[in-house]
Amino acid sequence: MTVDDLCIRAGFSKGAFFHYFKSKVELGIAAAEHWSAVTGALFEQAPYHSHEDPLDRVLAYIEFRRTLLRGEIPEFTCVVGTMVQETYSESPEIRDACAASIFGHAGTLVDDIDEAMSRHGVGGDWTAQSLAAHTQAVLQGAFILAKAKNDVGVAIESVAHLRRYVELLFAGSPSGPVIGGSSERSSS
Repeated sequence: MTVDDLCIRAGFSKGAFFHYFKSKVELGIAAAEHWSAVTGALFEQAPYHSHEDPLDRVLAYIEFRRTLLRGEIPEFTCVVGTMVQETYSESPEIRDACAASIFGHAGTLVDDIDEAMSRHGVGGDWTAQSLAAHTQAVLQGAFILAKAKNDVGVAIESVAHLRRYVELLFAGSPSGPVIGGSSERSSS
């Protein structure tokens, strides 16, 4: 798509485009940064942060992600996930901006996962960082599957599997979750 095409579709002049952006790449980077700011605010205010137990916060985060899967597919899928799929080999700058957004969001989960691992005595050949990145891989994949089937149901199922996976990782601890149970657990 050319700058002319963008301007026509957006309904503004080429001069206006170049007033704000030097190139399509600069626009793509700005879009990724804007997406991060908007979604960052949404997740910062989300109710999953209120749980006392860090494992409950992680499970409630996954449940919050499931509740966002409603409406038309473009309304809940990830702009930077889509952008990086389209531009990763042709625009390293946009790819890096998308990576910063995706991995930056994953990073918001690391402290809760790390604290849950410590509190529940769980460890292994995985880290809080790798599990946080895995949550994003599952979510991005769920968006792709929803688009491929044109059906939100497949994304909802993927998020349910993600929750079961996290529950299984912590199931061996004395205070681990009941598989398939509520994210509300009584402390022992």
